[in-house]
Order: sequence, then C-alpha cells, then structure tokens
Amino acid sequence: MSQKSPQSNSGLGDEKKDIKKQQLKIKLSQKTSTIVEEKEVEVPKCPYCGSTHLNYDAETGQIVCAKCGTVIEQHVLDQGPEWRAFTPEEKEHRARTGGPITRHTSEALTTTIDWTLKDASGKELDLRRKLEILRYRKWQQRVRVQTSYERNILQALNELNRISSQLGIPKTCVDEALVIYEQALQRGLVRGRSVEAIATACLHMACRKLGMPRSLDELTKYTKASRKEVARCFRLLARELGVRLPLSDPKLYVPRIVEQLKLSGEILREALKILDEAKRKGLTAGKDPAGLAAAAVYIASLLKGEVRTQKEIAMAAQVTEVTVRNRYKELARELNIKIPIK
Repeated sequence: MSQKSPQSNSGLGDEKKDIKKQQLKIKLSQKTSTIVEEKEVEVPKCPYCGSTHLNYDAETGQIVCAKCGTVIEQHVLDQGPEWRAFTPEEKEHRARTGGPITRHTSEALTTTIDWTLKDASGKELDLRRKLEILRYRKWQQRVRVQTSYERNILQALNELNRISSQLGIPKTCVDEALVIYEQALQRGLVRGRSVEAIATACLHMACRKLGMPRSLDELTKYTKASRKEVARCFRLLARELGVRLPLSDPKLYVPRIVEQLKLSGEILREALKILDEAKRKGLTAGKDPAGLAAAAVYIASLLKGEVRTQKEIAMAAQVTEVTVRNRYKELARELNIKIPIK
C-alpha cells in the first residue's frame, strides 16, 4: 500500500534542493541499476505516475511525488550539517573541517597516551597498571610508524621542526623542505648519508626558494652535521633533483639586520636604495649577499647618524668584520658615497 500525503513545500534554498536531487538521483539509480553510460544515471521517476517532479521533505525525511503525492521513500537521512548559514563568510566560519595539519603523518588524527601515570582523578596508578600503560604506549608508537620510509620521514620532520623553532623559520618553509626531503628519499639520495645533514640542506633550499634565506652557518649552528657536510648534501640535492634556485637578493637580509640592531625605518630605506644602485652597476655579482647587506646598512647608519660599529653589524649579519669592511669600502668607492667623518 502506498501512503498519500499533501504536497509539501520544503522551504529549502535552491542550493540545498540541488544537492538533495543529486543524492536522490544516485540513490535511485543504484536501486534500479539502470546506467545509460559511464558516469551517467537515469533521472528518477515516480513508480506510479512516471513523474520526475519529486520533492524532499526535510522535516519528515520523505521523498514525495509532486504530481500524485505518492511517498516514494521514508526516513531519508539528512547528510548535511545541523547548522544553517546564510552567507559564504558565515558558512566558512561554522565549518568544522579543513586541511590536515601535516600531509605526511597522521598524528593529528590519533590519540597520544600521556606519560603521566595517573588516573582521571589524579591518583597514582599501581605497578601492574603502569606496566600495562607502558606496553600500550610502545605498541601505539609501533603501529603509528610501520615502515622504514615513514620512520625516516618522521625523523626528518622532527629535525626540521627543531631547527625551525630555534631560528624562527615559518611553517611554509618547513613544509617545502619536507617535500624536497621526500623527493630525495624516493630517489635514494638519503641512503648512506646523515639525516640531519640532508634535512638541513633541504631546509636551506626551501628557504632560498621561498625568498626567506638562511645561511648555512646559521642552520649548522643548531644541528650535529658540519657545515662542509651540509654544503655537500645541498649541492647533491640541487644536482640530482634539478632544482634551479634563484640567487639570493641582498635586500632580503636588510630587514633582519635592521631589526636586530633596533635601527629606524629611514636606515632601512637608505640601505635598500644603496643596494639597488649597486645592483644597477653590477657590483653585487659574485659577492656574498649577507656581506653586501651588512655593508649597505653600515653605510646608511653613518649617513643618517645612527652609527653602529662594524662588529655589531657583522654579528647581526652572521659575517666577519673583514667582509663588512671590504664591502663597505668597495660600495663607497664605486658609488661615490661621501662618508661623513665622525
């Protein structure tokens, strides 16, 4: 027996109606198994009158024929959200989904057993329960990382996060470095080499690609690998992966030097102006960008009266005083800059 019910106006928006119609098409086509072509389903029809005008009642969960009033299906589950949104901004704000925290590991989707051997009330566990929790924690770590590939990726990720937290490197550089490391791992470039050295070289390469350069001296200060080993791995990755890195612009080092020395924005603008003029005359080719930036900041500080010593600027730029002195004299001579005598 078919039930009859009056035609119901769902009052839903056009967007929700289109979604429900698509779901209905797929569901009814799966029941009738009438597929005309691949990725094409037959338009659902009323089994009594043959009408294709079907309405979905969200309150009762029924699919009703708009022509004869036949209830085609009951208790249809609403797979949409339980909240309502009337603007795109409100819909985005209320959504509970998003991209994964990291695309390489699933740690964000698992529960971690804490090292605190206490129950919910804060009471100390007995010895038998402690040993049981320790076994649970051990097997959880084994299940989470099963293959040697995953263990290698996780070890590199921990190293990258440690170095980036020490130097204040943004997460975008860490993600890019992890992508480069994964490519190196797939090509077998990590075998026989230190994971710390390869990870540091990948981070240096990612920082240069994204325009946030960090020198090898800065990176190797917080890792066990030597600068020579990291530089060798960096050249290997650039050659084998075919990565073409842009030359580091000296202007990228200027804001960091100015910030560390607590100089004004006028010094920043003057140093950038000096570097633009030096680049136009071809004085930056083959020179260390950090040394050029330090020399430009030193000249700007002398011109604007906010004097800093060569030692202070060299420490901020992670170069030697000799480098600052040589680049300073060269820029002042070639650009005809008259340095006031203090």
